[in-house]
Amino acid sequence: MAKNPSKNPASDTEVKKNLPENENIQKGFKHGLRTQFSKTRAKTWNWAKTPKPLKLHRSFHRSYHEDYDRPLKTPGLLHFSLIVLKTLFKNFKLFGTLLILALVLNMIFVGIMSEDTYSNFTDTVRETTESIEGANYGEIGNAALVLASTIATGGFRTSMTEAHAISTGIIFFIVWLTTIYLYRQILAGHKPKLRDGLYNALAPLLSTLFVAIYAFLCLIPVLIVFILWTTAIATDFLSTPFYSFIFFVPSALLVLLSCYLLPGALTALTAVTAPGLYPLVAVNTANNLVSGRRVRYILRLLFILFMTLIAWSLVMVPIILLDSWLKSSFSGLEGFPMVPIALQLMTSGTFIYLSAYLYAYYRIMLDDPR
Repeated sequence: MAKNPSKNPASDTEVKKNLPENENIQKGFKHGLRTQFSKTRAKTWNWAKTPKPLKLHRSFHRSYHEDYDRPLKTPGLLHFSLIVLKTLFKNFKLFGTLLILALVLNMIFVGIMSEDTYSNFTDTVRETTESIEGANYGEIGNAALVLASTIATGGFRTSMTEAHAISTGIIFFIVWLTTIYLYRQILAGHKPKLRDGLYNALAPLLSTLFVAIYAFLCLIPVLIVFILWTTAIATDFLSTPFYSFIFFVPSALLVLLSCYLLPGALTALTAVTAPGLYPLVAVNTANNLVSGRRVRYILRLLFILFMTLIAWSLVMVPIILLDSWLKSSFSGLEGFPMVPIALQLMTSGTFIYLSAYLYAYYRIMLDDPR
């Protein structure tokens, strides 16, 4: 009987020998697939159970009060401001050196007003008050008017070129980043030096610049209102009650929009100073932190600005009076710019304090578990 040529006993034997190995490969593949599926399912389940950061008012879905009501345990308004001030005075040598450095940089790259311009400015204010019939403000009143006019006009500088404006911005960025770096190190229990702050704090300068641009964009609605207000006053548009109503309603909405965006922008300016944090990540993190807390943030900001105004009055008014008395008593001091230097010191000191205050409040929000 002839054999079937299609059958090959040798090949059949090899297939039989390889069957267990093929089965092991298939079993190993199935086991690996099931294991990977179980790991993926566990990761998905854990991710679903993990509490996500709040992203309120980001869609057309309704935001419930229980979601955006986020209580924050913080000291009182005055107590918290005194805590920050106490920390700065406790490290007076460190922050005082930074204050002197900011003053020197401003005098070199920006400059201060000359004494002749200041004298003309005070004489103008004095003549204006004397020309008002029945007005008798006295020396303290005139000094307060000089200070108020200074704040309203933005300082004693008669001219501000583009180079001066850029230099001022760079100096303020340096002081902002250095203050936050030093305050962060102090809260961590370290004893930093100003040299370490200047060398290490300027790393996120570019990221801070991008977030500053975002903060400026948040203020565009207020700038639009200011431009429209100036135009309306110049054209006597608000003389009619109906036109006034048409103007004030959209203006109020634009101001509210900026008030809504500003806390997140200021918090992002503080958050981006952390090492290795990208600008968009800082903005998203800041918006999540201030969700449900914007009103309290704005109230604290208004309070600290009010306290700053009181501090300026308590410091600068006596300095203006002392300057006037010294120059009337001693003719050799007529050319010394005492008030412009004091004004520059107060500006730099106020900026250092506000930087530390905003960072301290940011740390409280960051450490809160909600």
